[in-house]
Amino acid sequence: MELKEIQDLIKFVAKSGVSEVELEINGTKIVIKTQPKEKEVQVIAAQVPQAHTAAPAHAPAPVTQTAPPASEKPADDDSKYITIKAPMIGTFYRRPSPDKDLFVNVGDEIKPGSVICIIEAMKLFNEIEAELTGRIVKVLVDDASPVEYDQPLFLVDPS
Repeated sequence: MELKEIQDLIKFVAKSGVSEVELEINGTKIVIKTQPKEKEVQVIAAQVPQAHTAAPAHAPAPVTQTAPPASEKPADDDSKYITIKAPMIGTFYRRPSPDKDLFVNVGDEIKPGSVICIIEAMKLFNEIEAELTGRIVKVLVDDASPVEYDQPLFLVDPS
């Protein structure tokens, strides 16, 4: 990737409002992180061994505790659930291929290391693994939909 292309990509990411973009092209990994308040851009580039570019990456999904707004009480009390969020931008898939079963359904038990979905980014299919034990309460994204970094994917009951 040429310097001009990288500079154009940095400008595009800064204008788009996305906080982080991760790319891997021809064995070079580029991570662009922006600071929303200051519009400062940080670029990290590293060489990645060629053997890893064809294999699917296993990315653990970020987990955060959801909290209801202080001013109003929601109809469903989701405060006891943990939200599993997208660790990257891409296309969300609930099954490994169109003819296979879903990774998880509502009511399924999950445990750390179990694959819960796939996010495709730049023709790489990244298996997203659970980091907690619990039961899937709600799937928040439709199959084959685009997702943003840190977008909620699942609600999990940890009890």
